[in-house]
Amino acid sequence: LVEGSQVSGHLSGSIAAQLGLPAGIPVAGGGGDNAASAIGMGVVKPGQAFVSLGTSGVLFAATPGYAAAPESALHSFCHALPDLWHQMGVILSATDSLNWLAGVLNEDARTLTSDLGALQAPGRTIFMPYLGGERTPHNDANIRGGFLHLAHNTDRAAMTRAVLEGVTHALRDSFDAMRHTGTHIDSLIAVGGGSKSDYWLSAIATSLNMPIQLPAAGDFGGALGAARLGRMAATGTGAEIAVPPPISRVIEPVPALVDAFSEAHARYSDTYSAVKHLR
Repeated sequence: LVEGSQVSGHLSGSIAAQLGLPAGIPVAGGGGDNAASAIGMGVVKPGQAFVSLGTSGVLFAATPGYAAAPESALHSFCHALPDLWHQMGVILSATDSLNWLAGVLNEDARTLTSDLGALQAPGRTIFMPYLGGERTPHNDANIRGGFLHLAHNTDRAAMTRAVLEGVTHALRDSFDAMRHTGTHIDSLIAVGGGSKSDYWLSAIATSLNMPIQLPAAGDFGGALGAARLGRMAATGTGAEIAVPPPISRVIEPVPALVDAFSEAHARYSDTYSAVKHLR
């Protein structure tokens, strides 16, 4: 076993010939997809974190030590750098939930979210994004998604907001699970396709009551992180090259709606308790 930033071997002659590269290039130990993404985004110090809105959703925080919470399916792993750990909450359907709704409505996700206007307090309609079960905090493979409190006036926009809010509440579950272990997040960067929606990021920022940074245009994820780990292994450099990306802007919480999102999250949590035994 080697650290992610250490040499694990060297490129063999046969593979080097296939790739058109010199033989003997150092190969780093590397990291998992999210740990490598953290290296690419400079999430390498305790208190730094990122939220990823991809097919699944991830809340990832660098931590100084091992801090697992199996009762809430909160992961704790070695980071890709020496003497560093990370916690990770994972939800299984983030943009997957929005894309599912877009498919049902025969619309594209960008159109659904483009005309929502300014952030609103969560509506009465609740969406549970458990389309394929859920990991953090339930570790429940059998639970399935659903809408509750649909009414005659629940239109397309209301259903879209409910889906965005449901994923937001699910990420709040991961955030709360981290806080219960003593993890404190000082800075949060957003990545993934869902981060193109200002409405969604505003909802998450307000639910977590903390600003969310948006990187400047570019690829600052796993590929960059893997390249940085390779450079560390080849040159002996360390975490000093894993710098955060340039930040183009910051999405701030909406103070007037923080309590409304907390109350809606509590209703969301009660909903899981009410339906988890229905199969």
